[in-house]
Amino acid sequence: MSNATPDSDYPLSEVPNGARKGLFSTAILLFGFTFFTATMFAGGKIGMAFDFTTLLWAAVIGNLLLGLYAAVLGLIACRSGLNSVLMGRFCFGEVGSKLSDMLLGFTQIGWYAWGTATIAIVLVKILDLPEGLTIPLMVLFGFGFCLTAFVGYKGLDLLSRVAVPAMLVLLVALLWIATRDIGGLAGLLAVEPSESMSLSVAITLVFGTFVSGATQATNWTRFAKSGRVAVLASLFGFFIGNGLMIVAGAYGAIVYQQPDVVEVLVLQGLSMAAVVMLFLNLWTTQDNTIYNFAAAGCNLLRTGKRKTVTLVGAGIGTLLAIGGMYEMLIPFLILLGSIIPPIGGVIMADFFYGHRARYPKLADVCLPAFNWVGLGAYLIGAVSAYFSPWVAPLVGIAVAALAYVVLFELNKALAGRQQVAGA
Repeated sequence: MSNATPDSDYPLSEVPNGARKGLFSTAILLFGFTFFTATMFAGGKIGMAFDFTTLLWAAVIGNLLLGLYAAVLGLIACRSGLNSVLMGRFCFGEVGSKLSDMLLGFTQIGWYAWGTATIAIVLVKILDLPEGLTIPLMVLFGFGFCLTAFVGYKGLDLLSRVAVPAMLVLLVALLWIATRDIGGLAGLLAVEPSESMSLSVAITLVFGTFVSGATQATNWTRFAKSGRVAVLASLFGFFIGNGLMIVAGAYGAIVYQQPDVVEVLVLQGLSMAAVVMLFLNLWTTQDNTIYNFAAAGCNLLRTGKRKTVTLVGAGIGTLLAIGGMYEMLIPFLILLGSIIPPIGGVIMADFFYGHRARYPKLADVCLPAFNWVGLGAYLIGAVSAYFSPWVAPLVGIAVAALAYVVLFELNKALAGRQQVAGA
């Protein structure tokens, strides 16, 4: 069934017990993944609209929901040894799963393009470089950022062990200087919001910004030694890590009216620290993102050549960056909040309800070309999320999961009637 090689990170098969990782390795990798500049922009928007206390509540609720969502998928990934795209074969069928492959691959290559464009544009601005260097820098970083992903889990793990502590030090320094500049906690609490936003919109923004990443964090939680490791690592990465990004972005917006951590560091007189933060911040997310793309691409093409797919993905992401992906962030986020979370809802319902919490081995099972129950549930969830006036990603997950259960029972009842009629 699988033509994966021992060093290929098992793109087409379950992760064996001998390749499983402990809590520190899994958690620090996910922590580095969630340290992302775009998340700070979301935090900045919230910081402009709420007082500090309400802001913290929005961050806690949104990131707790995100962490729990990632934790449930992480538990499934650990128990099955599969990532989201491989689980898609059970949920959507052998051919139908190509839909989720394309959706998940598209989101990740979009993020990769945005990150590649961001670092080139910001470096030209901060270092006062000639504008003509922007595209060459996009090419340099477009392929440079994929090197650790090319190596695989070991490369991602090594980078995170170096980058995460360095970023935490820079973040603590930023927050300490900002607190001093605003006049301490009293000054922070005294700042009045300059914009307006409902709490439900704020929670949607927090949850939706990185929900596509949480849906594909199964690429690493499937390496976890135990369900406990997968759950704790997911909560650490998505509740704590993503929460820090939201709060840091909001902090900068409140104190300096600037949500971008790089701009904040420049305003604080720490230009070189800003360059280091930007580089580490993006690299630890970019390599994870292109790794996600490779996982989806391998399943789509049914190939074990993960490294080749990684390089092709880097090339596509670089071309999109050059083509202007930088300007498309907000519409891209809105789209992701509708089309990605329902995949997670279908996966959870299919595993716990459809398969009674145990998938058979991929190599031992013959799956249908299309699983219409899963595909129908996904469509209902995605449409509901897109038109929902409430927290769209949560609506998508809940409706997709509920629709799966209803369609599963209807399909079972119909099959039973056909058997009786045939007899």
